[in-house]
Amino acid sequence: MSVDRLERVNSLLKRVIAEAMFTVMQGDTVAPGLITVTGVHCGKDLRDATVSVSVFGDDALKETALQHLRHNARRFQAVVNREVRLKFTPRLTFKLDLSLEKGDEVLAILDKLPPIADGQPDPAKDA
Repeated sequence: MSVDRLERVNSLLKRVIAEAMFTVMQGDTVAPGLITVTGVHCGKDLRDATVSVSVFGDDALKETALQHLRHNARRFQAVVNREVRLKFTPRLTFKLDLSLEKGDEVLAILDKLPPIADGQPDPAKDA
């Protein structure tokens, strides 16, 4: 299978799963608005797909949301089966994506660093 087709399938699955989040997770204790689908990675045979999600909240909420997503995996698969025309409906596996939190940590560290002098005098020091 071409890489371009696999990327298109990944993108399509990401969109379909993200749109289905509110209908599938409706009535759950975890608000679906706190969950973001950050990516989908299908195997080359399209039989398995790993869905990366980011959850806004503390660690307990993240773990609870992940449990609810795993519990509702078959409902998400049913939506994918209905919305996407593929020979096989991939089995969905949900995993927590911590890259957004790591990016925030890096930005916080960068904000703490002093500015680099460009050889020009700092106007704040002269005042």
